[in-house]
Amino acid sequence: MKRLIIASVLLFAPALGVASGGEVHLEDAGIDLTDKESLQRGASDFVKYCMGCHSLGYLRYNRMGTDLGLDEVQIRKDFIVNDAKPGDLMISAMRPKDTEKWFGTAVPDLTLVTRRRSSDWVYTYLKSFYLDDSRPFGVNNTVFPNVGMPNVLMDLQGPQKAVSSKGEGEEQGEVEHLELVKQGSMSPEEYDNMIRDLTNFLTYAGEPIRVERERLGIYVLLFLGVLFVLAYLLKKEYWRDVH
Repeated sequence: MKRLIIASVLLFAPALGVASGGEVHLEDAGIDLTDKESLQRGASDFVKYCMGCHSLGYLRYNRMGTDLGLDEVQIRKDFIVNDAKPGDLMISAMRPKDTEKWFGTAVPDLTLVTRRRSSDWVYTYLKSFYLDDSRPFGVNNTVFPNVGMPNVLMDLQGPQKAVSSKGEGEEQGEVEHLELVKQGSMSPEEYDNMIRDLTNFLTYAGEPIRVERERLGIYVLLFLGVLFVLAYLLKKEYWRDVH
C-alpha cells in the first residue's frame, strides 16, 4: 500500500512526460453518469489508490455524497481522510511544497483531468502501461510515451509487454499492441470494469452538474421550439397586410 501511495504522486504529472504527438487509438470508456453504483465504486477506488497524493480541489465530500446517494455515515466511514469534515474539499494531506521538493513538481489536482484530456484518454491511459527497462520506473505507456511514473495499479492488472513489428520492447512509436505477461489480482474484465468506474467518477468530478444540466437542456430546447412556433405565427399575423 505504501508503494502505491508513493508511486501515485507522479500520476498524470504533466512536467514528467510529453504527450504523444502521434495518433493514439483511445478506447471507449463507456461512462454512464447516471450509474450511481459505478460512481460509488469509482469514488472508493480514487480514495484508496489516488487520494494519498492527489486532490479533487473543486469537489466537496458532502456534494459528492448527495450526488452519489451516500449518507453522512457512509462518507465519514468510507471516504473522508485526514480528519476532514463532510463540508470540506477533497484535499490530499500531501502538501504541494513538499512534493515540489521531493519530486521536482507539485502533485496535479485531478478534478478536471477528464475535461482536459477526455474520459477515453484517462481510461485508455490507465490500461496502457507496459514493461520498459529503459525508463526510471521500469514502465512506459503507449498513450503517454516516456511517462515519468510507475504503473501504480500493476499489482491489480499484472505486468504487460509491448509487441511491435520489430519484436518485443522496441521503440515506443512502433508498438502494435500490449500483451499481459502475468495476470494480477484481478482478471482483465475485472480490471477494465474498475478503471471504467474510476474514469466514470473522475468524469463526474470534473462537472458534477452535468447530468442535471443535460436534463434541463432538453426542457430548454422544447421551450425554445414552442416559442419559435408562437413567434413565427405572430410574425405571420403582423405581416399579413404587408404581403
